[in-house]
Amino acid sequence: MWYSHYPWNLILPYMLIAVVSYLMGGINGAIITSKTFYGKDIREFGSGNAGLTNFHRVFGTRFLALVIAIDILKTVLPVLFAGWLMGLSGRSVEGSAFAGFFAMLGHAYPPYYKFRGGKTVMAGGAAVWFIDWRVAVIVWLSFAIIVLLTRYVSLGSVLAGAIYPFAMAVLCSNQGPLALVMVVLSGALLIFRHKENIKRLVKGTESKIKL
Repeated sequence: MWYSHYPWNLILPYMLIAVVSYLMGGINGAIITSKTFYGKDIREFGSGNAGLTNFHRVFGTRFLALVIAIDILKTVLPVLFAGWLMGLSGRSVEGSAFAGFFAMLGHAYPPYYKFRGGKTVMAGGAAVWFIDWRVAVIVWLSFAIIVLLTRYVSLGSVLAGAIYPFAMAVLCSNQGPLALVMVVLSGALLIFRHKENIKRLVKGTESKIKL
């Protein structure tokens, strides 16, 4: 198996990346902003999700940019750190993909907020740009087209999450298998976090956004 030939001296760096990315990923822009500026917990309103879409539905566009900025930074910083650290051994893409998954995991299950977080869309969407820009273009373009055609953010997110591993496999086939494994896990996590949305989509009760 491919993992039997993996250098054991990379275990500690990857453990460090996992911890840093998870803890930073657990910082939630929607929760911080709703509590700081509105004195409310976004998880107690709307769909109960601590994410960008629910924040927008509940509080509107004010402070929306701050939510986006926090969620992008808390993902980008560990991904950049991992890319640099693993780049020293020629594995920058693997490191970035690894960090991206754990940042998404932290966003979904934040240790600071009783493990009740968001659905990882913004975290995953930010991380992909630092893994491969071509994959990012495909993923984001797919998301945008689906949302514009259907007005379902959840459907766009789920399909973009499904497309992510396939785009990675086609465009980055020269990367180590660990990179693809982490991208598959990232896409699977995003889809899993939308399980309730998927049920509502099937029933025809999912909310649409206004364009």
